[in-house]
Amino acid sequence: MKNASSTRLFVVAGLLLAFALALFVSPFANPNPDGLNRVAMDEGFAEAATEHDLGDSPLADYRVSGVEHEGASKGLAGAAGILATFALALGLFAIARKRREPDTVPSKGGQA
Repeated sequence: MKNASSTRLFVVAGLLLAFALALFVSPFANPNPDGLNRVAMDEGFAEAATEHDLGDSPLADYRVSGVEHEGASKGLAGAAGILATFALALGLFAIARKRREPDTVPSKGGQA
């Protein structure tokens, strides 16, 4: 059981660190265009870009729609990304674990 509790502690500590970074550090991210946008601007084809189908989604452009404060909006978008990623990983681990479990469970009074 010690292994399970240390794993749980590691996961919780990692999630807390990720949330702290998303909420308190990401609002200070560099506002300049990222690599692909910068290349498009430098090479002169940024004007040809069109809005994508998900451009008006609730988490488009690393922001939460409806939140006016830019820093809070970025932080909340990061927190939503962490939750989505963690939920997906948890689901995949649950599926992988279920596949590894044998059909029969050995008795507890078995061999040592």
